[in-house]
Amino acid sequence: MSKRAATKPAQPEGAVGPRQPCPCGSGKRYKACHGKAGGAADVIVTRPFEGLAAECELVALREFVPSAIAKLPMRDGSEITLATVLPMAAAALHRNDGVRFVGLQVQTHSGDISRDLARAIEWVQEAETGQSLSVVGPETAETGTVPARLQDLIDPEAALDVELHSDFGWWLPEDVDPTGEVALSLERANAAIMPTDRLRGERVTSAYWVDAGEKAHLRWVRPEPEEKLLAALARLSARGELALGEESRYAGSFRAHGLLVPVWDLDRELHAREWDEPAAALGDRIDDAVASLDDEPLTSTERRARDGLRGRQITIR
Repeated sequence: MSKRAATKPAQPEGAVGPRQPCPCGSGKRYKACHGKAGGAADVIVTRPFEGLAAECELVALREFVPSAIAKLPMRDGSEITLATVLPMAAAALHRNDGVRFVGLQVQTHSGDISRDLARAIEWVQEAETGQSLSVVGPETAETGTVPARLQDLIDPEAALDVELHSDFGWWLPEDVDPTGEVALSLERANAAIMPTDRLRGERVTSAYWVDAGEKAHLRWVRPEPEEKLLAALARLSARGELALGEESRYAGSFRAHGLLVPVWDLDRELHAREWDEPAAALGDRIDDAVASLDDEPLTSTERRARDGLRGRQITIR
């Protein structure tokens, strides 16, 4: 083994190699896109929340849940409130009443969202009341230091108790009425919210119903590896078992932070609670199909169904 090979640092787990497709979706190799800066390039971690029990929930809150908060169980016993969106899409906020927030849906970010969240948490723990952190993004770490990641700061086994809201009134303390620019900002933010609800049941997690206007959707963040889940969905599709019922249709899926998020179109005349049981039944079918793949390879019909499902995928960062 050459000296160069022996001293070459290992690629970080979840990081993208220089010859791999860039996760931004450009179609270019990473080294010719986000990695073109050479050694100073911002390393993209494709699955930033891997290893956390709350991984699927974090992806949902980061990508499509409009207004929600959840308590983050910190290892040191302190309490931080995770939020989908903060005022001005800030990265962190120490509210005047002492509540400390970190935001998931932010203005800018680096290639590792887990590291960004850790930086925002460390900042807000030291911030004075009334202060906010506008952005967190790529930075050059001091020599010999390793930036913390979310996995280093929170209990990895803890689930998130998500609290959904129909508006952004929680931006302000309960005894404060919005005025002036704050009131206008709240009004604009509230007007953009699409009605959203979390499906309930022990067997259904990280699944959200949303009323998009002409139709409703179910967006379900799944924990299985993408190819295995896609094969399981193809098996159900070939059997005619991929819908939640007569008033639903499988629409496609999107990739988000290393996970696959299947999407179904739903009859918006039905209330979210009416989809709880159909979703639980579908979840059981998906679980059974995933388990069956170890003993039963896909048939030719199922492989064709998988190709069709793959054609209805998009990638988001």
